[in-house]
Amino acid sequence: MDGNNRWARRAGLPGPAGHRAGVEAVRGVLEACQARGVEVLTLYAFSSENWGRPETEVRALLALFSRYLRREVEKLNKDNIRLRFVGRRDRFSPGLQRLMERSEAQTRSNIKATLALAVDYGGRWDITQACQQLAAQVERGVLSVADISESRIQQTLTLGDLPPPDLCIRTGGDSRISNFLLWQFAYTELHFTDVLWPDFDEHALDRAIADFSSRERRFGRRDGAVDLSPQTEIGH
Repeated sequence: MDGNNRWARRAGLPGPAGHRAGVEAVRGVLEACQARGVEVLTLYAFSSENWGRPETEVRALLALFSRYLRREVEKLNKDNIRLRFVGRRDRFSPGLQRLMERSEAQTRSNIKATLALAVDYGGRWDITQACQQLAAQVERGVLSVADISESRIQQTLTLGDLPPPDLCIRTGGDSRISNFLLWQFAYTELHFTDVLWPDFDEHALDRAIADFSSRERRFGRRDGAVDLSPQTEIGH
């Protein structure tokens, strides 16, 4: 979800105003995904690299994140949407960690859809932590080196219980994935748009979905491909 700061500058507003507008865009896109039958929506909310931003901006982002959870979890629960977080948690304050735990617990039984928020997340970190878990199992003697397969690595990643994303949408004009879901994006379709995140609405979502629907997904095959994903998942 890129472009909040640029959106604010173009509007002559301070940076935090762009992030607040970005939260409003999250609400709209989530509702649009529900209406279109998207079962999993993963949002890149705060990357591992975002800690390197100015301290005032980091504090504002975390405060906005905390406020979003306090205000939105009840609605997510009412809409039967499960909320989960992927990424490190130990660098957040104890209070924010407790809030995240309560939010997940409150929505854990919901089955209509899943909203995954990637916070303090990096794709390289995700692969590294999976390797560390598997290495620890080998060290304890509960797993042999020969048992380490692609499927086992997949299961050990932070979103290992969900299918790989079908579609990745990157807003803001940059054509890169910026360390997001590196393993999971092996066969994900990529859609890049110049639209800044606060302006990304249901019409922009429909254009991305139409672009996705026009493509033939072969998964390495020559022809006659079928979509192997049992669920529809979008990552932003």
